[in-house]
Amino acid sequence: MSQPLIGVVLAETGRLAPLGVPLDFVARALPWPVGVLVRDSESTAGGARAAALSLAAAGVRVVVTLGGTETLPAVAGACTEREVPCVSTTLPWQVFAAGHQPGWAFHFGWGLDDIAVVFADLWEHVGQARAVGCLWNDGIQGEALRRWFRPVAAARGHELVDLPYRESGGELPDVTGVEVMTGAATATDLAAAVRRCRPRLVTCSRWLTYPFSVSRHGLDRVATIVSWTPEHAHRATGRTPRDLTAAYEAATGSGWLQPLGLAHALMEVACHAVSDADSRAGVAAVLARTRLATLAGVLDWTAGPVPGVATIPLAGGQWRAGPRPQLVVVDNRRAPVVPVGGELLVDP
Repeated sequence: MSQPLIGVVLAETGRLAPLGVPLDFVARALPWPVGVLVRDSESTAGGARAAALSLAAAGVRVVVTLGGTETLPAVAGACTEREVPCVSTTLPWQVFAAGHQPGWAFHFGWGLDDIAVVFADLWEHVGQARAVGCLWNDGIQGEALRRWFRPVAAARGHELVDLPYRESGGELPDVTGVEVMTGAATATDLAAAVRRCRPRLVTCSRWLTYPFSVSRHGLDRVATIVSWTPEHAHRATGRTPRDLTAAYEAATGSGWLQPLGLAHALMEVACHAVSDADSRAGVAAVLARTRLATLAGVLDWTAGPVPGVATIPLAGGQWRAGPRPQLVVVDNRRAPVVPVGGELLVDP
């Protein structure tokens, strides 16, 4: 094996472990032109920081991570301290950018404003101006949604009714009479709220972008964001999204997850950067000027929206519950690179 150059922080253990599987598969099971070292974040901020520091000490030239609200910033922060370039994804870019100055930490994904636009598109299948109940917690997720999601959705003419609550056993707010509901709640809390008020349409991101949250809680017809599917019209490194999906499902025995294509893009970007530079500072300089076609689409760090961030478009999707839940793309006006697979289903 060649000398390890790329470090990977992922959740092998703890509550985020299901999301670590796609990155683990991409990093360990697929061939890459450089060596790879993997460390476990243990699904905690402390574990993520320790993993990143361990990789920095091991001499990697870049660290990649696909993380949660607490673990991803911890990795980016530790890498910045040690002046090791870091590339991350799956966190709204505003949350990432709020905690990091450009230089060593780079990120790609979508914004909370993008989620608001896609969700408003979906709400308007019910009617042009809606009163929308917002099931938002009082933590980082809720604060970010109030700051960056609310103004965009409100500008479309929708009345957003805040339904603040505390996660994990806290009492849910009164959701009686709510016809459309949105949020970034846990699957357990969302399921309880849906059983209480039976809204016509529910839009939710966070854990509801993954099929295991749907199947465990019976959340049929929940609409969500779609960042990547096997049907996206992307091609890179000789693979297509369908090729990657088939390899993943054969190796793991599990269905694909949206982070699979994003994980592949992380490794593509890292390989591109280390192949074009022989030092950590050089890798950071390459990343700052990178525009690269990947299995997650074209990632362009020269185009903003702020330094250190590249964006990808979102489509609107809806779950169809069953033994193996299916995510159906129902609105692709913001991401025509993926075909529509069905109509949005709204309860009477």
